Amino acid sequence: MSVIGTVTASGLKGILRDGGELALVDVREQGVYYRAHLLFASCIPISRLEMMVGDLIPRRTARVVLCDEGDADLARRAAARLERFGYRDVSVLAGGVRAWKEAGYEVFSGVNVPSKAFGEYVEHRYGTPHITASELASKRAAGERLVILDSRPMEEFRNMSIPGGIDCPGAELVYRVFDAAPDPQTLVVVNCAGRTRSIIGAQSLLNAGVPNRVVALKDGTMGWQLAGFQVSTGRTEHAVAPSPPGLGRAQAAAARVALRFGVKAIDSAQLRQFQAEADARTLYVFDVRTPEEYAAGHLPGSRHAPGGQLVQATDEFAATRHARIVLVDDNGVRATMTASWLRQLGWEDVYVLRDGLAGRLEQGSFKPKLLDFVAMPTISAMQLRSKLEADARPAVLDFASSLQYRKRHIPGAYWCMRTRLERAFAEVPGGEWVVTSLDGVLAHYCARDLSSCRADLSVRVLEGGSEAWFAATLPQESGTQRLTCEPDDVWYKPYEQRESRQAMQDYLTWEVNLVQQIERDGDARFC
Repeated sequence: MSVIGTVTASGLKGILRDGGELALVDVREQGVYYRAHLLFASCIPISRLEMMVGDLIPRRTARVVLCDEGDADLARRAAARLERFGYRDVSVLAGGVRAWKEAGYEVFSGVNVPSKAFGEYVEHRYGTPHITASELASKRAAGERLVILDSRPMEEFRNMSIPGGIDCPGAELVYRVFDAAPDPQTLVVVNCAGRTRSIIGAQSLLNAGVPNRVVALKDGTMGWQLAGFQVSTGRTEHAVAPSPPGLGRAQAAAARVALRFGVKAIDSAQLRQFQAEADARTLYVFDVRTPEEYAAGHLPGSRHAPGGQLVQATDEFAATRHARIVLVDDNGVRATMTASWLRQLGWEDVYVLRDGLAGRLEQGSFKPKLLDFVAMPTISAMQLRSKLEADARPAVLDFASSLQYRKRHIPGAYWCMRTRLERAFAEVPGGEWVVTSLDGVLAHYCARDLSSCRADLSVRVLEGGSEAWFAATLPQESGTQRLTCEPDDVWYKPYEQRESRQAMQDYLTWEVNLVQQIERDGDARFC
């Protein structure tokens, strides 16, 4: 018997304020979600539901409310899948985002809105000092002692950075700063792409009592570009690991932060108790170290969530509000700093695991939970190349994101979306199809859908996905030559858009204005 119910906009407003666990999920594609959504809605597109929901909503008895644009088709389809996966308390928002707006409630554009708004709140509350791009350029030209710490992950840093900057992602700042800037007379400048991670990063160092003068670069790399300065690309400099004296100072600083913000620590026995209660209370265990450290050895069952990104995009890691969160690192510094911010974001049950890496560890990168996965017939990259060089060429359907497809894809491939397969049937020649995605996982789900719809097709999956094709240094092309539908699957960052200068300015204005919109909404509880 179906357990799928409906909830009105006013009913959902009450649920959001009752203090109980709730996973509010928007099942539209991110590029559509971006335009207008509810404040605390995590974006889990129906096209990737099986690949994301197991990690984002681990407890099958948690209260789940799904929403879409307003016709309920996507939400009800997603609800039926969740019911099949064993989720037992699933409802659909009647009228979706449209009804929410018509009821007079706030809708938000953008992504990671709670975290972005929190960054603006922090700047207002603490008066986080900043420096403009022009001021920073003048200081660099004058040869003043300064260090620029970029608080983003290496992938973003490599793509675009301030000349002379060093990568030091958010939770790494206090951990590494005493060696990155050992002279107290050195100015420490923290930057990101825009505002949030610059503000949170700089304030982290200030909260930790770093003796240096610390400032956030106003508007980050976007502000730097808007001021007429060039960014660097392809750089990989990373702040060095702390020396023993530097680590000692970092631990002392983190202990002060823990005391100030009421960060709670637990031992492994308490974690086992939380795990035993996970069927009644949602539990997330996040390892906040670097990807390399996580891969080298991590606590079984933990998910990799670099501390800075966990604060910057909490909704992408934990969809269930009011859940328990346990943070793990090797010496407490990064976990404590991350916990201090999550508590201020409104997550009350956040804990640092003492001696988190003691005992048996697992190796390897994080592997998402895949629900209802069925492996489809495959073809290797070299086999596909041979076929593409022959007369009877198969059609290649690429289900990577439109951004990934634009960057590079197999020559001649069509770009498709799982939720719009009818467009693929209309646009792509029939016969033999080879389906791919970046790592090949999504491609298996899409191939099964295609085979279910058209029994006359021969459908195989590219083994290892497009990454295997690229790794074999086979031919590739870029651009958007063969899109089968509108590329609104993902949010394009301002500097990824054609009119990037105006997009950057609009984005920065949007961030600043979030504080007022959050106040009108009334549901955020920052402290």
